[in-house]
Amino acid sequence: MNLYPKLILDALSHVRYPGTGEDIVSSGMVDDNIRIEGNKVSFSIVFGKQNDAFAKSLVKAAEQAIITYVGADVEIKGNITAVFNEQPKQVQENPLPKVKNIIAVSSGKGGVGKSTVASNLAIALAELGYKVGLLDADIHGPSIPKMFGMEDARPLLEDVDGKEMIKPEEKYGIKVLSIGFFIDPKSALVWRGGMASNALKQLINEANWGELDYFVLDLPPGTGDIHLTLVQTVGITGAIVVSTPQQVALADARKGIDMFQNEKINVPVLGLVENMAWFTPQELPNNKYYIFGKEGCKKLAEEMNVPLLGQIPIVQSICECGDAGEPIATHTDSIVHEAFVDLASAVVERTELRNANSAPTEKVETHK
Repeated sequence: MNLYPKLILDALSHVRYPGTGEDIVSSGMVDDNIRIEGNKVSFSIVFGKQNDAFAKSLVKAAEQAIITYVGADVEIKGNITAVFNEQPKQVQENPLPKVKNIIAVSSGKGGVGKSTVASNLAIALAELGYKVGLLDADIHGPSIPKMFGMEDARPLLEDVDGKEMIKPEEKYGIKVLSIGFFIDPKSALVWRGGMASNALKQLINEANWGELDYFVLDLPPGTGDIHLTLVQTVGITGAIVVSTPQQVALADARKGIDMFQNEKINVPVLGLVENMAWFTPQELPNNKYYIFGKEGCKKLAEEMNVPLLGQIPIVQSICECGDAGEPIATHTDSIVHEAFVDLASAVVERTELRNANSAPTEKVETHK
């Protein structure tokens, strides 16, 4: 029998791939490695995805086509190889297997009180009885050490199953880590993006966070490398965007919401927090002065179709408490304490609703 490649291809042109209905020759599925040794014929069929459901049946159909259209004497059975172009997805290890919910606290711009909200939210969640961790992910401007009165803290290493891990500091019932614990607070931190990202990964992957109900991440303002590093390192349960009521802040908050909702990031936005919603003098606790505008975040929340989780008033004691290393949420006699407890309750409610209706957030895959 005189065999040649075109004879084989002509026979294979009668075989159609069930997924598309096209024949496997014109669609490029037959590899160009056809070998003919006497009556023995061998070649590969290329499939576009791993473990293609049609692979086995298509190989058998190709064998039958050769026998039918070329000849029954052709040695073809067992000589067709299925090749899969797509590599199987590697199951990535979860760096925080004992952490139930990861909440990113973000802001479109600086100066809106994002770290104040993140810190007091963490404390309020702990007050509600949850196990809480707080990571100061604002690598270039860490403020948590000052706000918690922990500027002299220097975390130690501890042995965890034969591996040295960073032991988070603990205060107000929560576990705390910040890059500020490892640098001179009087010196400017000048790092390239890669260095900052690697430092952040260490604080997540190489720290003994243990069991947590809520892991609160205080992100840098804006949208940048650190945000991308986070979504590539852990699956964030949901994001909270902090803003003040004035239009210039709301414009940046809108960008922050859009970043998380981008189809490549795809992190659920739990809602907006309006900080500095109004000013209340200490001597006139029932008075409200809307010095930055009224209900700007409420209007943005309605426009972007996200919940308004809370409105935090501005009082003089917020600044004083933060500077003294005692976040306002630790002062139960403050009207702001009540606002943060209400915020924490709203975050819990939205998180539980999100978990009940959506699959866990996956880490963003990096394509090289």
